[in-house]
Amino acid sequence: MSKIAFIGLGNMGGPMASNLVQAGHEVHGFDVSADHLRQAEQQGVRHAESAVTAVCGADVVITMLPSATHVVDTVTAISSQLKKGALIVDCSTIDPDSARATHRLAADVGAKCLDAPVSGGIGGAASASLTFMVGGDEAAFAQGKPVLEAMGKRIVHCGGPGAGQSAKICNNMITGITMIAVSEAFALAERLGLPAQAMYDVAATSSGQCWALTSYCPEPGILPDVPSSKGYKAGFAAPLMLKDLRLAQQAALSSGASTPLGAHAAQIYTMFASRVPANRDFSGVIEFLKNRDLSE
Repeated sequence: MSKIAFIGLGNMGGPMASNLVQAGHEVHGFDVSADHLRQAEQQGVRHAESAVTAVCGADVVITMLPSATHVVDTVTAISSQLKKGALIVDCSTIDPDSARATHRLAADVGAKCLDAPVSGGIGGAASASLTFMVGGDEAAFAQGKPVLEAMGKRIVHCGGPGAGQSAKICNNMITGITMIAVSEAFALAERLGLPAQAMYDVAATSSGQCWALTSYCPEPGILPDVPSSKGYKAGFAAPLMLKDLRLAQQAALSSGASTPLGAHAAQIYTMFASRVPANRDFSGVIEFLKNRDLSE
């Protein structure tokens, strides 16, 4: 059993911390939201008054925060309280440069660090079936892997510091682009008089097959238990997809990579996210594409 500090107990962090408790770890949690803290306490997470008090004596510190600024500021604030040899695992989705800065902050105080963003959404967090994309050295990965295994089914060591974040933004750029492509295909099929089920049955077993179609179909009524069949209640909210697409474009600009489809996907999600509630699932882009003229 490890003593774990968990900072950021929202829609993703709360269930992840709960799974660590169920795995037998002693988990001390902090969140700026009193509601999130209360919900986590009901799952056995011990209430910490601040991020600094949460990390005192912790073997592992896990962060799940909204932005790079939050991550860097939090690690800076807690660094003086980390015990030597402690491991920081940042599960937020941030840019690779900020992830590498977090690794340096940890090294300065004799701690280890992993950038370990996740894929799998709220459902994966609740069911402990997340995929972790991990960046950091081999020793840190070996130390962190047993903890990550309590929260996920697939743990992939992608390389050195920042590699986990690089993998995450590349993966989500693919997801954003393909969700638009699938949505456009259903929109076109509808205009051509092709039933949505026929469109799905063909594409799902042909060269158009992809995760956005067969695991997360945006057309309502095709697959059960996906957001499109539940009124697009968020599994992965549109603003979060937009955040990841923007991170990908930031990385493309800084590295000199050419990503024209990624850039266009970011433009589409900018328009979509500005017109829907913040909790609308990203697959709801199909409604936007069916009903709007993107030349506006």
